[in-house]
Amino acid sequence: MNSSHNSHLQTGPASPQPRPGDVARPNVVIDGSNVTLALGQGPARVSILRGIDLQVAKGESVALLGPSGSGKSSLMAVLSGLERASGGGINVAGADFTALNEDGLARARRGRIGIVLQAFHLLPTMTALENVAVPLELAGEADAFAIAARELEAVGLGHRLTHYPMQLSGGEQQRVAIARAMAPRPEILFADEPTGNLDAATGTAILDLLFDRQRDTGATLLVITHDRALAARCERVLEMQDGQIVSDERAAA
Repeated sequence: MNSSHNSHLQTGPASPQPRPGDVARPNVVIDGSNVTLALGQGPARVSILRGIDLQVAKGESVALLGPSGSGKSSLMAVLSGLERASGGGINVAGADFTALNEDGLARARRGRIGIVLQAFHLLPTMTALENVAVPLELAGEADAFAIAARELEAVGLGHRLTHYPMQLSGGEQQRVAIARAMAPRPEILFADEPTGNLDAATGTAILDLLFDRQRDTGATLLVITHDRALAARCERVLEMQDGQIVSDERAAA
């Protein structure tokens, strides 16, 4: 992800307590209004996102398409709470991200948001089962290992539970990463170039799996890509240029 985090965090509630007006619109799980992001100070300050307005409905699959440097990954970072926007309003899964400090954002993400990246980010000293289960354990899930085993079975890796990342192919490692992201049953799944490190055939299989898991769980899916063929698989395609959304098209019914 291209996001760097040098800005000072605002203070706010330590956890996402219910607030009047937190849920901006029925059935909308991502609601961004005039979202901006600027990095650096003084003459070196650079505008990355320039007044983004975006609403995404529950269960929708959305592709965010655009060339490198258009702001795709930065937009995902602010919508997922990994980066704080410089301005505007962001409401995600009923939580007002603009009112939360860093700890509050971490709590708001937990259980609500899953993230799959181009780099798999598996812990090399843990088995596939442990890579999926340990984050669940840290979140207080009593049945973490049973849930992890079921999720790995769902992605076709029931026979690889005790294997370490170095013993898995690239496609298998990405399956573990998908299982880890989906195990908490998040309302929203972000995927940033999820097949970028895979060959074409393996990438197609991973995309089939990603869309299958999204449909099975009813999650909202936002995929960041520069690949128009991948974007065409989504119900809606947003195109970005120079930090702005320049087109918003829905698939034909």
